[in-house]
Parts: sequence; C-alpha cells; structure tokens
Amino acid sequence: MTVHSPVTPADDPTDVGSRTEGEARAGTAHQGSDAHEVTSARGWATATWILLVVLAGALFLDGLDISMVGVALPSMGADLGMDQSHLQWIVSGYVLGYGGFLLLGGRASDLFGRRQVFLAALAVFGVASIVSAVVQVDAAIIALRFVKGVAAAFTVPAGLSIITTTFAEGPARNRALSIYTVCGASGFSLGLVFGGLLTEVSWQATLLFPGPVAALLFLAGMKVIPRTGRPAITWSHLDVGGALASTGALLVLVYAVVAAPEAGWAAPSTIGLFVAAAAFGVAFVLIEARHGNPLLRLGILRSLTLVHANVSAAVMFGSYVAFQFLVTLYLQDTLGWSPIAMALGFLPAGLLVVASALRMDRVLDRVGTPILIAVGLTAFVGGYLLFLRAQPGMGYVDFLLPTIVLLGIGFALCFPSVNAQATTGVSDDEQGLASGLVNTSIQVGGAVMLAVVTAIVTSAQAGGEQGSGLPAGMSSAIVLISVLSVLGVLGSLVVIAVRRRRATVAPLALPGT
Repeated sequence: MTVHSPVTPADDPTDVGSRTEGEARAGTAHQGSDAHEVTSARGWATATWILLVVLAGALFLDGLDISMVGVALPSMGADLGMDQSHLQWIVSGYVLGYGGFLLLGGRASDLFGRRQVFLAALAVFGVASIVSAVVQVDAAIIALRFVKGVAAAFTVPAGLSIITTTFAEGPARNRALSIYTVCGASGFSLGLVFGGLLTEVSWQATLLFPGPVAALLFLAGMKVIPRTGRPAITWSHLDVGGALASTGALLVLVYAVVAAPEAGWAAPSTIGLFVAAAAFGVAFVLIEARHGNPLLRLGILRSLTLVHANVSAAVMFGSYVAFQFLVTLYLQDTLGWSPIAMALGFLPAGLLVVASALRMDRVLDRVGTPILIAVGLTAFVGGYLLFLRAQPGMGYVDFLLPTIVLLGIGFALCFPSVNAQATTGVSDDEQGLASGLVNTSIQVGGAVMLAVVTAIVTSAQAGGEQGSGLPAGMSSAIVLISVLSVLGVLGSLVVIAVRRRRATVAPLALPGT
C-alpha cells in the first residue's frame, strides 16, 4: 500500500524528526507506541472511534473554553467591576497556563504514560471548571482559569501523541488528525455560539459547562484509552527549571505589554520587565542545552517544516484570538448586540469548520500542508481587512458575514494543516514533544497578541483618540493583526519555494551524497 503523507522526510532531508543515536535521551528511548497502529483509514472498530471521540472531545473543550468565555466578558466585567485591561486576564490567565506548561505536559506524557497524564489532567480541568463557576472574586476566577490552562497543557499533547502513536502515518493518521484538529477548530468557532446561548442564562454558566462534559469524557476514557507499561523515571527526567523559565518569560512579557500603556513604554519599570522576560528566555535556552532530558530538544528545531508549522500556528491563533476579543467588545458594548445575537452572527464560521471535518483528510493527502497554510492565512487576512469597513448602522450581511465566512475557511484549512505538519516525521518517543511544541506556539501567539491589541486600544483611549467608524485604537489593532497574517503568508510561500527547489535538486544527487 502506498502511504501518502502531507509532509515526509523525503521532501526535505533535514526535516526528519527522529533523533540520531547521539541525541537519544535516557528514560525515553524505550517508550514505544501506546497501541497497535491502525494501518487502514477505514474500517475502524467501535472502540477506536470512541477513543477518537474522547481525545477530540477534550480538544474541543479546550477551544470551547477560550472562545466561549470571551462572549461572556462584557457581562462578567459589568458584574465584577472589571475594566478592559483586567478583563483580558480572564482569557490570558487560561492561555498563559496553557502555553507555559505545554512543553512540560508533552514531556510528562512521554515519561509518565499518555493514558495516566491525559486522565489526571482531564479530571483537574473538570473540577476547576465547576469551582470557577461558584466563586465571585475576580482574582480567584483568574487563578482558576490559569489552573484550567495548566490542565489543558497536559491533556492536549497527551491526546495528540496517543493519536499519532495509534494511527499509522499516512491516510489513517491524516484522517484521525483531520477529525481531531477540526474538532479543536470547531471548539474555537462554536464556542462563540455556546457562549452566547449560555451567557443569556448567566456568565457563570459559561464557566460551569465544561465541567460535566469533562466528567463524561473521563469515564469514557477510562474504558478505551490503551494501557501501557509505566517507565521507571526519577525527578531528574522532568525539566522543571525549563518549565518555570519558559512560563516566567511568558508571564512577565504579557504583563509588561499590558502594563506599559499606563506606566509608559519608556518607563524604567516597563524596560525592566522586558529585560526580565528576555533573561527568562535566555535562561530557558541555556537550561535546555544542558539538561539531560530537556522539555525542548533544541535539535528538533533543525526541521524547516516543523518550525514553519509552529510559527504559522502562532500567527494564526494569535491574530484570531486578538480579533475575536476586539469584535466581541465592539458588538456588545458599542453596537449593543445581545450575547445570543453575537452567537448567531458567528455561527457560519463554526458550520464551515464542522462541514470540513470529514473531507480534510483527503485534502491533506493530496495538497501540501504549506500550501494549505498559505491559503488559510490569506483567508484570515481577507476577513480582517473586510471588517475595517464596519460602520454603525451597517447590516450584518454587509460588514460581518463576509468576515465570518473567511475566518471559517481559514480555520478549516490552517488548523489541521499545522498540526499534521508539526508532527509528521517525528519519532514516537518525541510525539509528545512535537505536539506540545505546536500547541505552545498556538497559545503563546494568543497570549502575546491579545496583550498587544489590548495595549493598543488602552493607549488610544487614554490619549483621547477618536475612531471614525470603529472604537479608538481598534482599526490600528486590526491593521497590525492583518500585517502579521500577511507575514505568515509570505513565510509559507518561502517554505513552498524551498521545498520545491529541494525536490528538484534531490533526484540529481549521487547515491550516498
């Protein structure tokens, strides 16, 4: 049987994710597949489908939790007395916990066992959801959101690595990954719909909803997630210092951007925070270079297609989550839309993503992932720029629907493509690392861009700037988001050109060269 894969080592000899003998790390090399690989894209057993539902359901909840709560922010801010700069921490708290610990989560799933890590983290996620719905203190809600983000940082890489070590690379894995990742994209898209419906009841309902669903997934997962032998490990296998350094860099960087408009971008405190973030970043690189079992094996970054997938993931999600934050506040606070009206307004994007779920595996088999990423990011750019035409009084079909349709197309193409490209060609014992890395890129992009656009809008409002059609600073923020996405498109085109050049040169090379 001929196996077609969206990215293969043959396409680029430098992109092989497997480690060389000299780079093998103690305690992980023996970790094999979690289950017998499925070698056919069709004819899966019922238990296989239930397994995929459990893993995809957890990813759906992760995406749902971010976008669903975003719809409730105006209501939450009114009840708890939180301004815009503080409201963004409801989203950022989750995203920072998620992005800051994803590499540790991926490493833990490789070391402790994917089943154990996935189920334990899913339980924490569910409990934190229920508790966050009953507290009424903003600081406690933000802290619990951070805890949920940390829990998601362990479920996502564990779940993705279970898939990539269960389904054989090629059509079977592409089919599983397309369903899995489209479920994640559907969570982001349909989260706005769920959020609107639940916010009509209470903003607390948006925090509570993931809890019971996580409990059901946990019970099903106990039955279908394959059991594997647990490797013998010690604390020396866990790179706790690297996790703390990477999380510290993210927290300080985001706080610096958020606090800068009030303190001043040139203020000593702001400069000090940026220097501290850079110091944490340098410390992380030094720790990874010297640790026997690093969170991030730096050698994996030699892969052009892996780096491209991660950068594209950060651009895609960072731009989208920042845009969603701005549009949510604009529709509800400026135009006076109800949460349910906003939910229905965003519904076409979610429907497009869901409709693509059963066909994306075929697309991944036939079209190179860099091409799909380039087209998807182009759709995002078109959606963002079209929204700049918005004026009070414009009809939904004129100012919002075209943007929503393009965002749906962008998500349907980009989300499965970056996940497939980031994990293809990587050895089984580093699937947790690869999946954790791409999801870290997604969340880091979201946290940083959300902080940046919040700072832009806050600075514009503090300076008394007046917007022509959109609120002060919003147009500038959307232009920045669009420029970032354009750079993502250009990067994809460069990767496409490099891969074509290598494909042309490779057949001319002599054997053994």
